[in-house]
Parts: sequence; C-alpha cells; structure tokens
Amino acid sequence: MMNHNMKSLCDRVRQTAYDIHAYHGHGHLEKVYENGLAHRLRKLGLDVKQQNPIQVYDEDGTRIGDYLADLLVENELIVELKATKTLAPEHEAQILGYLKSARMEHGLLINFGSYQFEIRKFVWSENC
Repeated sequence: MMNHNMKSLCDRVRQTAYDIHAYHGHGHLEKVYENGLAHRLRKLGLDVKQQNPIQVYDEDGTRIGDYLADLLVENELIVELKATKTLAPEHEAQILGYLKSARMEHGLLINFGSYQFEIRKFVWSENC
C-alpha cells in the first residue's frame, strides 16, 4: 500500500510533468523533457538524480549489474520517461523489470511524445 508521502510525491511529479507537457508540447527529444522535469522538481526542493545507476540483483541477492534510471526522485521513486507516439506494453514491462531487479517499490512511466499526456504508476512488491 502506498503511504501518504509517496502519494504526495507522485502527485507532485505528475502535476509538474503535466505542466511541462502543456508548456512544451509533444515534439521534443526525451532528453529535453528529462532535463525540464529534473529542473522543475529541483526548484520544488526535491532531490532528483538524472541517469542514476540503479543496482540490479539476481534472485539470490547477487549484484549482476546496473541500469540507468532516467530520474530517481527522493531516492525512492524511479521515473522512466518516453517521447513516443504512445506507451506500449514493452515500456510497462521495462519499468516493472527495473523495479523488480532493483528491489525498489515505486515507479512512474511518463510519455511526453503523445498529443495527450500519458502517465502510469507502478508498484512492485514481493508479495504480489
């Protein structure tokens, strides 16, 4: 279950991303949106790391590598950004895989490339 602080954090990221989409539209490269979202979230006082290495673990706990999260917000929320016509099942599989492998619980998948703003929340739990 999502605690109040995580819900509030997701709401802030969602609103900020929506505002960026409303202002900049849907025609830029993913990196432009990444930089813009990181900039605006930092202005709100949040800790934001871009292209942050997240350790990936095998099922027995052995570290087997890293992947780069587009954004890591407050060291607990992975934000994966896309600038594509529409979100696809492989994008969802990607963020779920990241959460599971990194043993992190919360993630947002945001697509800035569509005419209509798209955002999806994901929660990974060993108990699911």
